[in-house]
Amino acid sequence: MALLGDPRRRDALRLLAGVVPALGVADAAFAAGPRLEPLELVTSRGVARFQVEIAATEAEQRKGLMFRKALAPDRGMLFVYRKPQRAAFWMKNTLIPLDILYIGPDGRILSMVRNARPHDETPLPSGGPVLGVLEIAGGRAGQLGVLPGDRVRHRIFPKG
Repeated sequence: MALLGDPRRRDALRLLAGVVPALGVADAAFAAGPRLEPLELVTSRGVARFQVEIAATEAEQRKGLMFRKALAPDRGMLFVYRKPQRAAFWMKNTLIPLDILYIGPDGRILSMVRNARPHDETPLPSGGPVLGVLEIAGGRAGQLGVLPGDRVRHRIFPKG
């Protein structure tokens, strides 16, 4: 509490308040939160549109959706790999159930895990090489009728 009353801290906060509006567009977007990209799941029932965060770096992939308390039905996280590889996810430090969709290099869902249990440290393998992995809210894949073989449309996958 004493730090809040410290005049130096108040001055620093005033300075930041003046700097943030002067930031460029890219910096302002970063300050507002993660950058979202469009992604579509194409199933026999139709097309479901999502806005996804991209986990491209090793640090982003290590953290994933850990510690999140909620995930909107139209949001997700796409883990992107430089080249196709086998993957296995676990739910350590993940507070909410997730559906995990393993996506092959052709943009088709290779395999999936429905309602992965929070805090479970059991590895959940892809069953083959994948170029991406999509995490969405647990139960959402079932609501949408998502099945292996369905297509994911996103800039990292070939058009088709």
